[in-house]
Amino acid sequence: MHIGPYQLENNLVVAPMAGVSDRPFRAACRRLGAGYAVSEMVASNPRLRDTEKSQRRIDHAGESAPVAVQIAGADPALMADAARYNVERGAQIVDINMGCPAKKVCNVAAGSALLRDEALVAAIVRAVVRAVDVPVTLKIRTGWDRGSRNAVRIARIAEGEGVRALAVHGRTRACAFVGPVEYDTIRAVKAAAGIPVIANGDIATPERSRDVLAHTGADALMIGRGAQGRPWVFREIRHYLDHGARLPAPTVAEARDIVDEHLADHYAFYGEDAGVRIARKHIGWYVQDLEGGRDCRREVNAADNSRAQLAAVRLLFERLAANSERLDCRPRGADVVDARGAFATPQPQALWGGEALAA
Repeated sequence: MHIGPYQLENNLVVAPMAGVSDRPFRAACRRLGAGYAVSEMVASNPRLRDTEKSQRRIDHAGESAPVAVQIAGADPALMADAARYNVERGAQIVDINMGCPAKKVCNVAAGSALLRDEALVAAIVRAVVRAVDVPVTLKIRTGWDRGSRNAVRIARIAEGEGVRALAVHGRTRACAFVGPVEYDTIRAVKAAAGIPVIANGDIATPERSRDVLAHTGADALMIGRGAQGRPWVFREIRHYLDHGARLPAPTVAEARDIVDEHLADHYAFYGEDAGVRIARKHIGWYVQDLEGGRDCRREVNAADNSRAQLAAVRLLFERLAANSERLDCRPRGADVVDARGAFATPQPQALWGGEALAA
């Protein structure tokens, strides 16, 4: 798959998730098989650019190309300026956020709230495309609510204004992350669009990945919550798509090394105080399905320094290694082994809450 001049390593994409898909998380996913990653959303408001959080989000040191930055806002001129600002700081692809369902984003008419105003969608996309000489992509939902699904029209607008690829989360803003994913809508978008379409929504297993690609005809898959605490899901899916068979679970030793490397990168990126606080959710996702994970999470949450957090995690893996060579955890979404039935019948509710916003 290509986005403008960039050929992606494969068709598996790390979703932009506020508070989750920071540079260390994206790097872990890329090491483990993701072909492309999009940053957390960066606000277009120039008054927010000098905050510590914003400066971290535009820090791409050592990041694998192509570097993709997602921008969010509702004013065409500010969005164009934000695109230029980020390209000057290393962005090679600019992604426009019209998918975030968070109230604080939608209340300022940004994110998925923009889908209610197709003229404004066109104005924003046109301004951003004209402002930069790098590819511009767009992330959307299927509409504002079930009575106003307009993803196909938005796709045509976006393509007409020069967008080079489109990611579609198969739910409306009103649905948030709960209920059936509209894979039929994604299929309709793909049929109507002449640009690459990336399918997003409840993709967490190799089998679901196969079936979503087959059903929608999408060019790529975007994976968000399914990678939280399981960045190796990308290599599992890649292997299954290539060979039709599942990879064995990681060994306990390998999983320990993956977590160690991610956390070392994480603490170096954030510093001690913020690193310890923010690491709690990542460690919680890593250990939540493991025997002894609940006790480990309590220790990690109580720890006030990185050494104590690392010690708790390493002790858990030592105990696991004493009982098994391979990681023994139930894969998320394992209740949907063959996903083909999900395209004709209601699916179970999402397996995760809304703590991380797939933007």
